[in-house]
Amino acid sequence: MRTQLKGSLWVLCLASMAFSSLAVTTSSKPTLASAFGSKTTSPAVSDALKANKTSPGRSTPGELLPMVINTWNFTAANVLAWRILKQSKGGLRQTRNAVVEGCSKCEKLQCDRTVGYGGSPDESGETTLDAMVMDGSTLDVGAVAGLRRIKDAIKVARHVLEHTQHTMLVGDAASAFANAMGFESESLVTPESKDMWLQWTAENCQPNFWWNVYPDPKVSCGPYKPRPTPLTRWKEDRARNEYEIGRKNHDTIGMIAIDVESNIHAGTSTNGARHKIPGRVGDSPIPGAGAYADNEVGAAVATGDGDVMMRFLPALLAVEAMRLGKPPAEAAEVGLRRILKHYKDFMGAVIAVDRLGNYAAACYGLEEFPFIVSSPVSPDKPTRLETVKCIAGPEKVNIVPL
Repeated sequence: MRTQLKGSLWVLCLASMAFSSLAVTTSSKPTLASAFGSKTTSPAVSDALKANKTSPGRSTPGELLPMVINTWNFTAANVLAWRILKQSKGGLRQTRNAVVEGCSKCEKLQCDRTVGYGGSPDESGETTLDAMVMDGSTLDVGAVAGLRRIKDAIKVARHVLEHTQHTMLVGDAASAFANAMGFESESLVTPESKDMWLQWTAENCQPNFWWNVYPDPKVSCGPYKPRPTPLTRWKEDRARNEYEIGRKNHDTIGMIAIDVESNIHAGTSTNGARHKIPGRVGDSPIPGAGAYADNEVGAAVATGDGDVMMRFLPALLAVEAMRLGKPPAEAAEVGLRRILKHYKDFMGAVIAVDRLGNYAAACYGLEEFPFIVSSPVSPDKPTRLETVKCIAGPEKVNIVPL
């Protein structure tokens, strides 16, 4: 009994010491408790965010908001979202409207054929859609993945957010939900996407996402069966080395809208990786991977090689880095550098924005990354294209014995 009592006292002592260390504050950094605790912004977090004036030429927080920012050169989507945000009286409903309608515009325009219907056919020739909306006030999320036969992916995601207690619906069940919400079913295949698929099959289904199967996926369409995997770990996915990921075959619109009261919404929409194995879901609809928003701190969106990026939640890492006091420029790099420790050949980018409207982007695997920003900084030209040079990569490391 004495031994048990001593052990219990020792555990309580250690716990007390741990909580005491968490409660220590400094003048320059928020505590761990403030970083992961209550929804009220702590003075330390607030001071850190106010100090992060990293957007070029900006100094006064009031000058930066409202704002809309999105990945890639998808200008029409941003212009529509900006108009909705500017014509509104603010509030969560309007930031939500801006993000949903902006991403929906890209779906209708089939941006780069990587968003919306008629692009990125899977191995069976079908186009499926992924989308997400996140509310920075409540941290609620609505998402759909592998959505079939429904064009309005981002709007269905909004219905998941507003009419269910779930975070994500997938596949045929998500399509049935969409039908129940009033969305009509129609084919997402177009003559262009069908030709894209036919050309791919005529070239022995090259490239593809299979490995460790037979017949050899480098020369055959399958069907495949598994073959034994050697006791060896590759730093990069072997199939990924054969399939170059780029903006024309694997892309996403990620969008952030912030009103003058720092209400934030973030959203994503994509048709995924071209020639993906049916059923594959990427990073776009995953909270923390494709996007993350928190009114207390800011938001981030990501784009690129979703199969890799979703393993690291780079959008969440960026937001948490800002919560701990890093400026958006450093925060955007945090997730990318974490990925680079394990995958040297991935392609991706992250945009980070703090709650005051300071923003930055970081990228890897490209020469530069374009994105669109609308804000009141330049009244005569509120919507502008900006670019960032990408991080230089380290030497490749292909294989590591276990």
